Amino acid sequence: MITDSDTSTNETTATAKPSRARRPTPAMKPTPAPTSPAAPMSKSDMVIKLLTRAKGATPIELITATDWQPHSVRAFLSGLRKKGLTIVREARKNGDFVYRIVTGQPAPTSAADGATGPTGTETPSETVDAVSSSAAEA
Repeated sequence: MITDSDTSTNETTATAKPSRARRPTPAMKPTPAPTSPAAPMSKSDMVIKLLTRAKGATPIELITATDWQPHSVRAFLSGLRKKGLTIVREARKNGDFVYRIVTGQPAPTSAADGATGPTGTETPSETVDAVSSSAAEA
């Protein structure tokens, strides 16, 4: 059984162009509200923040915070030294070692400034201790 409404729809469809459903464009979609006003902290910013604390940060803390491999953390610390930051390695009472960024003191950059480079017999930790002790004396 055909009703008047069915025939009128068919007639309209036959004479008019078929309508397309409009797809929402990015401008039409509502943007979600940002969860925080500040941008998310990068891993390098996180490491620097941990190192500038008064108590410093252990390598394990840095590895856990960044999800980096141990060699990547050590490489990042070397890069900070090359940028001129003074990084001190100290021992805690429980035997753990902690790294800290000492503010207000530029890192020595040459032997004339009191820096001691590796002689081939020192371990990397002794080199860091030598650099930090020479910076503490200055």
